[in-house]
Amino acid sequence: MISWIQRTFQHHFRLIFAVLLVGMVIPFIFTIGSTPGIGRAENRTAKRDFFSHNLLSQADYRTLTEDARISADLQYGQSVTAEQIQYYMYQRVAAAYLADELHLPQPTPTEITDFIKRLRIFAGPQGQFDVTRYDAFRSSLKGGSAVTEADIARVIRDDVRMNRLQRFLAGPGYVTSSDVKEVLLRADTTWTLSQATIDYASYSPDISLSETEINKFYTDNMFRYTIAPQVIADAVQFPAADYVAGIAPTEAQARDYYDANPTLFPKPAAAKGAPAKSDPAADYAAVAPQVRQALVQEMARQAAVKAASDLAYALYEGKVARAALGSFLSARKVKLQSLAPFTREAGPAELGGSPQISNAAFELNADRFYSEGLPTQNGAVVLIWKELVASRQPALAEIREKVLADARDNQKRIRFVEFGRTLRAGIERRLKSGESFEKAATEAAGSTKIEVKSFPPFALRSQPRDVDPAVFSLIERLEKGGVSEMEATADKGVIVYAADKKVPATDESNPLFAQVKLQLSDTYARADATSIMRELVDSELKRSDPAAK
Repeated sequence: MISWIQRTFQHHFRLIFAVLLVGMVIPFIFTIGSTPGIGRAENRTAKRDFFSHNLLSQADYRTLTEDARISADLQYGQSVTAEQIQYYMYQRVAAAYLADELHLPQPTPTEITDFIKRLRIFAGPQGQFDVTRYDAFRSSLKGGSAVTEADIARVIRDDVRMNRLQRFLAGPGYVTSSDVKEVLLRADTTWTLSQATIDYASYSPDISLSETEINKFYTDNMFRYTIAPQVIADAVQFPAADYVAGIAPTEAQARDYYDANPTLFPKPAAAKGAPAKSDPAADYAAVAPQVRQALVQEMARQAAVKAASDLAYALYEGKVARAALGSFLSARKVKLQSLAPFTREAGPAELGGSPQISNAAFELNADRFYSEGLPTQNGAVVLIWKELVASRQPALAEIREKVLADARDNQKRIRFVEFGRTLRAGIERRLKSGESFEKAATEAAGSTKIEVKSFPPFALRSQPRDVDPAVFSLIERLEKGGVSEMEATADKGVIVYAADKKVPATDESNPLFAQVKLQLSDTYARADATSIMRELVDSELKRSDPAAK
């Protein structure tokens, strides 16, 4: 088994995962928290030790992160953010360190094989190893990958050891029968549903508001119309395009840039049917023109930032007063460009709304009236502060049309919720008279657009893809033959009709009872281990943070 996994992953990295045990509480070792990032520490120090790994080494960091990503793909089969991967990487490194400290032995071949059989990519609807999925997965693997046999073996070996460490650290994991019952009811109840989707845009009630109502809405919602503080400033721009001429990176610089930015230059797709090959020189040659062009643009941006920084430094070094600013800039043949007033939340539109530029502008004042050289989308800029316009509350007359539109929309949403109650009652009456749900819903909706969709019987663990997510909260308290309340969202309302509902056995006669109990017990037991690992990771990150030294 392990040899096949290793051999297969040498040719494939992006996995196609099956839908697994939806709604069940499944042990998940990601601990997502607020943790210190790596930030720009490389500018301050060449080393940041994290359990004997240098987080500021691109090679070390890339290897650790890719190992974490492979592990997540193998075990969990769901979308994982960069932040989650980063923290999971920290956990895997900390776990390896702690396992060594506790002298935990390396896993045996049998342990590795058993672990592979529990990987979620091979789990069937009942959560057991599924040979059909195993074979289908093997058939689906195509294409090439930089992941090697050694990478897969290393990741699986570390994951087995990490799981052993967690069991060592875990608590008892007490589970009650009611806990198991709740999971079984949620995951295995079979529903036969129809879903009615009501279009909010087509709901057009006659809304007429008096001046008293408009004034009251404005008074009650004044915070929505407060004009935030704004900075009025000018800018001295340094377009990167002005610095392209004369930039000619060497071949070594271009190759270094390519190696440092692999995601910017993906490996060209192999011809259909061609064997996967690993030839770094050929891969680079195929994208060399794009690499050189990107590097020229990057070097031009760096030159623009340097020119802007030089201007800011000259202002500082020369102790240039605001009164002398015009002649100072003229002597250097640069011009001021006026910017439209902007807030801290929304930076100047002329500079792409950059929050970095906005924050820098709000740090300026009459005494410190120019910024440092700031990078922009197209180069760099130095801001020249002119004025800070204080926050103010506009009079109703200034913004009456906006207030009126908001008040009407607010009233429409209130009535839409009331319409949902009326619609539900109308549907229930028509169902009792023998009408189908589709006919009952359409007639009860009147002129409002409504779409009805019915689904064959399903359980949450194998739900249809086109079921609206709102359905799952609506059916929690729904019985057979029941019509749910309408759940309103920004652009629609959803009502669900339960044509049938079949609940599973929730005692030990259910073959899944013992499995779910074990899963819940494992989940609860992991809480202590998770807490220990989080503390260990956070403590090491804090210790090694250059900013804290």
